[in-house]
Amino acid sequence: MNKPSSCVRRALSLRPCAFAVLSLAAACAAHAEQPMQPLLLAQNARMPSLQDMVVTATRTEQPLSDLVADVSIVDRETIEASGATGVADVLARLPGIEISRNGGVGNATSLFVRGAETRFTAVYIDGVRVDSQSTGGAQWEQIPLAQIERIEVLRGPAAAVYGSDAIGGVIQLFTRKGEGAAAPYVGVGLGSQGTRKLEAGISGAIGADKALDYSLGLAHARSDGFDAKTSGAHNPDRDGYRSTSGHARLGYQVNASHKLDATLLASRMNSAYDGFTHKPASPVDDRNHSRLRTAGLNWAAQWTQAYSTRVSVTDAATRYETTPSPYRTETNLRGYLWQNDYRLGAHRFSAALERREDHLNNPALDAWSTTLNRSRSQDALALGYGYNAGGHTVQINVRHDDDSEFGGKGTGSLAYGYALTPQWRATASVGTAFRAPTLYQRFSEYGVATLRPETSHNAELGLRYAQGRSSFSATVYRNRLSNLILFSGAGPCASTFGCYANVARAQYEGLTLAASHHWAGVQWHGSIDLQNPRDLANGKQLARRAKRHATFGADAQLAGWTLGAELQASGRRFDNAANTNVLGGYALVNLYASTRLARDYTLLARIDNLGDKAYELARTYATPGRTFYVGLKWAPQ
Repeated sequence: MNKPSSCVRRALSLRPCAFAVLSLAAACAAHAEQPMQPLLLAQNARMPSLQDMVVTATRTEQPLSDLVADVSIVDRETIEASGATGVADVLARLPGIEISRNGGVGNATSLFVRGAETRFTAVYIDGVRVDSQSTGGAQWEQIPLAQIERIEVLRGPAAAVYGSDAIGGVIQLFTRKGEGAAAPYVGVGLGSQGTRKLEAGISGAIGADKALDYSLGLAHARSDGFDAKTSGAHNPDRDGYRSTSGHARLGYQVNASHKLDATLLASRMNSAYDGFTHKPASPVDDRNHSRLRTAGLNWAAQWTQAYSTRVSVTDAATRYETTPSPYRTETNLRGYLWQNDYRLGAHRFSAALERREDHLNNPALDAWSTTLNRSRSQDALALGYGYNAGGHTVQINVRHDDDSEFGGKGTGSLAYGYALTPQWRATASVGTAFRAPTLYQRFSEYGVATLRPETSHNAELGLRYAQGRSSFSATVYRNRLSNLILFSGAGPCASTFGCYANVARAQYEGLTLAASHHWAGVQWHGSIDLQNPRDLANGKQLARRAKRHATFGADAQLAGWTLGAELQASGRRFDNAANTNVLGGYALVNLYASTRLARDYTLLARIDNLGDKAYELARTYATPGRTFYVGLKWAPQ
């Protein structure tokens, strides 16, 4: 486990990269005389329509073909074929994304977008902001994959659109939306380690002109799990989980110009972990108790053919608790948004007023802890301009956020794309972003109220190709961070153990190559990331991030079956900032197959980690090994 395997070295060497690029170039040349079509500007998990609408890039619906930003889309078909239990596991198969987890599903999970930490990615569920004012960033183990219908991933800073936190990117998750006739479904699944899943739901639209749409879903999953630790004194029991979740969505088309939408999602996760202390004579079953709830109310109005508005009120609550070790933290986020969009020919103008209210409650549960109960707010004005005509695409955004604690912060971005041919486009962008210190970093016993926001300056260049079922993209980027907040030595805080401080600088830079091509009846796809996430003070590699990681896959139709194979590979990483604890490289092979047994029944079978590779995402924490899963879904056609 101390050195990357030879398989990883071969999978991630530059020669296969060059071979893949040359192969794509040859394929593109072979298609040069085919009918031309709009350029696909994103590498996606599964090839969607070029006219798919995307909202994440600018917060306004745009066709995928019009975007300059680096965006991926994951649809429900891809999620179901993945056989995954966690959202992070699905995202880890996309370009530019890595994950780390302390054991199995339900335990602390980190997600790195282009090398940026979890707290540097803004996360939304149905437009509702999800964050923790304790740890910083979304708690990925809380988000129920069973309720997610679609995922949009924007790589690169977007603070000029979304405000604080969007330094590495933005991830939007959407629940199912009703349309057409009533569509019920029921799914069951069984897998290794005593895994059981059950889900059911219904969606559709009723009334005159189907004005009222609805969607409801419920899911429960549990697993006996595996021993989460690989070494050291710990409880050797199996660390499983139980998860229950549900969502409801209701929309009403008042008339041709006005639409109301309401969304609700709730999730509970009870998972086992191994604490730092263990007494064989009296072993303790350590448990995580996580809760997530999001709610949103939206009013969309099309006042004229050119002018539209959207008003949103959102609320999110996250809670994390451990037993029998006493700890609990609760974060509440309330959001208000008034978005205005005006289109004049090839020009698009936008203006938004937004308010965000954060509240953190860490109650004292024993004699050694103290209560933290604090709030803050941020008010913002955001302006945007877009132009798309004659092969030129321009996107300009500026935003000013006024924080009740540290004052004002301005951000901006400029992006330009030029269509070299109908198939090829070059892009360039620059942007600034920031992350406000969490309430815990400011006001806990380790906090410093005068902490400054973490800031970043990003620049990137891209080259993209799309023709038929083939696509290729190359993106090179550099994102430099200042005022990075780390836990440091003794300082002005109440604790003598240490304080938070703006003491670090970091840089995320790299090259992402992604491609998809249909050849010999097979859809081939993959991506390679060559990156250098490092501490600028000492040049050390940032913890738990590889300099090279890749995913490759192939899907084919054969005798009524959909057959697929995936390769996930990662180079060597380090578990600590000093780069002394090595996490070895690994390569995993996954296989899956699905078929329609009858008109209304679909069977899915999956094997993950076919070679039963022993590897670590975090030092001394186990990973599941080879696993099997079989699922059956009933959905009337």
